[in-house]
Amino acid sequence: MARKRKKTIITCAITGAIHTPTMSEALPFTAEDIADQAIEAAKAGASILHLHARNPENGSVSIAPDHFKAFLPVIKQATDAVVNVSTGGSLVNTMEERIAPAKWASPEMCSLNMGSMNFSFHPIADRIKEFRYDWEEAYIRNSEGYIFRNTFADIRYVANELGGTHGVKFEHECYDVGHLYNLKFCMDAGLFKAPVFIQFIFGILGGIGPDIDNLIFMKRTADRLFGDDYQWSVLGAGGAQMPFATTASQMGGNLRVGLEDSLMIARGQLAKSNAEQVTKIRRIVEDLGCEVATPDEAREMLDLKGGDRVAF
Repeated sequence: MARKRKKTIITCAITGAIHTPTMSEALPFTAEDIADQAIEAAKAGASILHLHARNPENGSVSIAPDHFKAFLPVIKQATDAVVNVSTGGSLVNTMEERIAPAKWASPEMCSLNMGSMNFSFHPIADRIKEFRYDWEEAYIRNSEGYIFRNTFADIRYVANELGGTHGVKFEHECYDVGHLYNLKFCMDAGLFKAPVFIQFIFGILGGIGPDIDNLIFMKRTADRLFGDDYQWSVLGAGGAQMPFATTASQMGGNLRVGLEDSLMIARGQLAKSNAEQVTKIRRIVEDLGCEVATPDEAREMLDLKGGDRVAF
């Protein structure tokens, strides 16, 4: 008898902290637009919604709890999707400030970067002739000097504050192979319990490149370190989004799309919405024989606490 394939979790990252309003009219930054696009992405097949906030006045990155409060309850009321609140929404704030929205919301999941890195997107600025808002150009260019801090002390702090106190499970974002070893160290120290959910990330300047050989290497390394104690997903930035998502699904993994990671739906064509990306990748993976997981199936696969235990 043929072995039944596990279902594929689709995560959708709605707005993020890299792209700016000038880059795409579809990028949501008001509370209403973030909520609407998240709800439509869930309807299209995303079982996890990875969420950042923005200043509704000018689209700048925000980690203010009040900005999250403006859309999280709306999403929760309209969909059964798993809400995943970012703890990496700012490259310049303290960890205490970065986790403040999650401490208020007590969501089922939060993202957690597993190492410090040179996180940069400054080359984008040279491709834009005119910016919609004054803050955008300096924000993009200054990323050349950003060090995205995630020390072992920071990771322990988040694990205790959110994992221990709130029962949050993490999307462990691993931008390079060393981040996998960091996660293994933290698991051995008792900070995280299996099954952990690892997000392999490819194509961010400062992290591992978007080459399929790197995906295979990361997967083999994770298998060696974690055995059966993990679930995994793949995020390919920019033009790597759809090819890497497709490849991950065929390797038995899960995947992430969304306007945080890529503004495109095809080469040279801007996506109209997050839902358009979810619809496309769902069609691809289902045509290739995979079945997409529902939110409740994702909860069971990842051992989440359940949507009835969130605070909003």
